[in-house]
Amino acid sequence: MTSTDSAQQPTDAPAKAPAKDPWDLPDVSGLVVGVLGGTGPQGKGLAYRLGRAGQKVIIGSRAAERAQAAAEELGHGVEGADNAECARRSDIVIVAVPWDGHGKTLESLREELAGKLVVDCVNPLGFDKKGAYALKPEEGSAAEQAAALLPDSRVTAAFHHLSAVLLQDPEIDEIDTDVMVLGEVRADVEIVQALAGRIPGMRGIFAGRLRNAHQVESLVANLISVNRRYKAHAGLRVTDV
Repeated sequence: MTSTDSAQQPTDAPAKAPAKDPWDLPDVSGLVVGVLGGTGPQGKGLAYRLGRAGQKVIIGSRAAERAQAAAEELGHGVEGADNAECARRSDIVIVAVPWDGHGKTLESLREELAGKLVVDCVNPLGFDKKGAYALKPEEGSAAEQAAALLPDSRVTAAFHHLSAVLLQDPEIDEIDTDVMVLGEVRADVEIVQALAGRIPGMRGIFAGRLRNAHQVESLVANLISVNRRYKAHAGLRVTDV
């Protein structure tokens, strides 16, 4: 055998696996969703829409009684609990607390949120007589602050651009909007995309890693300006996807 023969490589290498369909998303219907800040407008609206879609939802609040009262109002099997119990009992935890309490709330729930998929939808905003404007957290964004405070959790960012008015309106059957989802692990992002897709009219769209969360959070200031000028409840649609 010549040296050339011995160096010869097989030509029938296995074919490359076909690329995964980006719309092939997991079934999340059996997961329990907790909403921290579920008694506020955004959290309450998300809890209502997900519960109405058949998802098991637990609202969290600092006071269990307040959460339970809000849950009874929403119906659709939504439950209420204090924040710690909400986090413990949930598979996915949506963070919808006010920005000024964001860091303190997450820090206090680090143990309960360990191992959980956390979805941050908080928008750091300031307001003055000129209107809303974006704030820049030291960590870069609310989502990156969450990731820094919750090293044992899987942090993603989503649900920033939804109108609380539309979410809570029982006369509206579909919410015509896309949800930009950001995260470090594709499988986690796809779970959140699938969760968004449980709400009729919505799609979850992969929008990059957490380092890109700041501009997604900041865009809410622009949408507030749109809403004020046009007396609307503006959302987003991503074209050609």
